[in-house]
Amino acid sequence: MSKPSDNPADPFKKALAETTKTIADDRDLKVTYSVDPPGMTKESMRLPQVTRRMNREEVMLARGTADSMALRRRHHDEGVHAHYVPQGEMARALYEAMESARCDAVGAREMPGTAGNIDARIAHEAERKGYAQITQASDAPLEQAAAYMIRNLATGRPLPEGAANVLELWRGFIEQQAGTTLEEVGDTLSDQAAFARLARRMIEDLGYGDQLGDDPDQKDEADDDAETEDQGDEEEEQTPQNQGSEQEDSDEEDSSEDDQSAEDGAQAEMVPDDSEDQMAEETELPEGEAPQDPPPAPHSDADPGYKVFTTAHDEEIHAAELADPAELERLRAWLDQQLEPLKGAVGRLANKLQRRLQAQQNRSWEFDREEGILDAGRLARVVANPTTPLSFKVERDTDFRDTVVTLVLDNSGSMRGRPISIAAICADVLARTLERCDVKVEILGFTTRAWKGGQSREKWLAEGRAQMPGRLNDLRHIIYKSADSPWRRARTNLGLMMKEGLLKENIDGEALEWAHRRLAGRREARRIMMVISDGAPVDDSTLSVNPANYLEQHLRDVIAMIERRKQVELIAIGIGHDVTRYYQHAVTITDVEQLAGAMTEQLAALFDADPRARARIMGIRNAARR
Repeated sequence: MSKPSDNPADPFKKALAETTKTIADDRDLKVTYSVDPPGMTKESMRLPQVTRRMNREEVMLARGTADSMALRRRHHDEGVHAHYVPQGEMARALYEAMESARCDAVGAREMPGTAGNIDARIAHEAERKGYAQITQASDAPLEQAAAYMIRNLATGRPLPEGAANVLELWRGFIEQQAGTTLEEVGDTLSDQAAFARLARRMIEDLGYGDQLGDDPDQKDEADDDAETEDQGDEEEEQTPQNQGSEQEDSDEEDSSEDDQSAEDGAQAEMVPDDSEDQMAEETELPEGEAPQDPPPAPHSDADPGYKVFTTAHDEEIHAAELADPAELERLRAWLDQQLEPLKGAVGRLANKLQRRLQAQQNRSWEFDREEGILDAGRLARVVANPTTPLSFKVERDTDFRDTVVTLVLDNSGSMRGRPISIAAICADVLARTLERCDVKVEILGFTTRAWKGGQSREKWLAEGRAQMPGRLNDLRHIIYKSADSPWRRARTNLGLMMKEGLLKENIDGEALEWAHRRLAGRREARRIMMVISDGAPVDDSTLSVNPANYLEQHLRDVIAMIERRKQVELIAIGIGHDVTRYYQHAVTITDVEQLAGAMTEQLAALFDADPRARARIMGIRNAARR
């Protein structure tokens, strides 16, 4: 008899899995929960993790994601979808978004209980991507606005705040260009093929008709006509009067083939005997000819098989180049204002760290020496027993190696809001603290230049969509503070993290490899890297055309390489997501308010001279044996 689970979330997860199978009308569907991005295959569905706390936000997100994916499984036909899919990138994005909205709307009509859950999913996605803060239509995704318009018209339900903002920015344009087409949404909602044709018309109305490709319906009619003609020709060929002429033609062809083969044989006899020698000479490289270029270097030291479609649009850039000085000052002031209540607590933790570091850097004494400075503390023994020899002490310096610390901050869209603000201020305060202790600090950030691939994806589309292209987005690696730059010069740079539109997607593996290369080249005797992240690597463009674990596996390979080479001490802090499954030395915090304490404790543990105390803080189980 199995032992009952002590996790209070398990009954809810089991009930949600059964409900999801029922909505999807698939009793064999395998439902799992993970911190990885949600996804669906033919046999399984992956939903957002539900922790023991079961707060309302994560419960509603899990339910909304489950309902949306189950409804798509039930009402979506992949064959019909592929038949009408456009060719161009923007047209395809509009088509995909509207089809998802159709499935959600059909479900809301048939099962009204799903509508509120899906609203929660939409609200979470809008908050994660910062839709509420967008003020210009050019910064808002048109495909999402079109999907929100479909959902709003089909269900009549108001949209969550961020989603409503995106729709309002584009509503005038959409209604002006495609208002007539939108009137037919209600009539086509339950017919996927009819809706696909309507979606293609709407894409043309919005100005992307050149990306639609050939009309699938007209192509089908042409194929039917061609098939009818072929059948007619075959019937004519089977008539008796044609069979005789067919035989004559065959005899003539046979005789002409014999004549041609005879001519070829005669010509073959006339070929000189040294033809083989000439061919051999042609295959030899002429003297002085340079050998062929060696194959290109791999994109990753951790995994030579890791592919990148193009690096032409990647950038490594200093924070000061992404905004003018006045904007950086304004963003920094806003950051300080937002986190004023937190700075006191962070400051106290930083002072505690500073005292621990300075205590290790102070001089110490070696006692019971035969010469040196007289140890006054031991004179009582001499008084009690005059035969006891005098005790001396010798001053010595503590072996505190010169150290450099790199803080690598996840600048993805999911960090938007309070997580990135607290990460920025903690990095700022720790940089000041460690600088006072003569420990150099580098602060780096990583994100992408665009959502959904940017120029890399456009190049891939233009060149024919090669299979398995590898990483398919434009990287942006940001240097907020270099190790040799004093804190006062880099102070305003951290305000850049508050810039609207900066935070996009995250490709952690390449970011860690980049930070490791920078750190491994330093001259300091000790090198420490701390990674602050809130989940697994996610890039929609890359994962849509590669295996679902492509970026995650590369991250694991990079971490294994760093830990194997031992040039750098690697630690990580996960915000709301379990990163211990990637990193050997890591902690996970459930509340972003705990970040300051986690960062200072982890750094303090690395500098602790006692390995058992260090292991206790770092959470290493087998420390006692070491």
